[in-house]
Amino acid sequence: MDKPPPPTEHAPATAADAAAVAAQLGRAPRGLRAVAHRCPCGNPDVVETSPRLPDGTPFPTLYYLTCPRANSAIGTLEANGVMKEMTARLAADPELAAAYRAAHEAYVARRDAIAELPGFPSAGGMPDRVKCLHVLVAHALAAGPGVNPLGDEALAMLPEWWAKGPCVTTGEAAE
Repeated sequence: MDKPPPPTEHAPATAADAAAVAAQLGRAPRGLRAVAHRCPCGNPDVVETSPRLPDGTPFPTLYYLTCPRANSAIGTLEANGVMKEMTARLAADPELAAAYRAAHEAYVARRDAIAELPGFPSAGGMPDRVKCLHVLVAHALAAGPGVNPLGDEALAMLPEWWAKGPCVTTGEAAE
């Protein structure tokens, strides 16, 4: 993509946002705290979730990518071996590894500010490997450019998923 979507402010999720996320996921969102990034189409594309679900189950994935178009494009990157290549680069490039570790620390610090999950990893394989590009892209969108180098890199590989308009419409969403 020539230019990634601009950063947006974290905001409490409205009823319209929750309806859009439910339509995107095909189920009600669990542990929804906020919209962490809003797609240029107007819908949420990343939500911030509670570190513990309402039933108390730990949920270490703080930033959750909800847009099905973005998720599909990321799935293609994963199928094409991007995670394996990134993990190999982490082992060979100390600067990249240090920046990725800093991204992990920022992720855990934000999650722990909400609720601590002692002994739980951050997400996406951080800090030592790349296990899930969806998480890294969600983190890059939520935190903004320069925080997660591999999330930024994966984001740059994606098409403009919003170019065809909203991925979902609900009565209230995408207003």
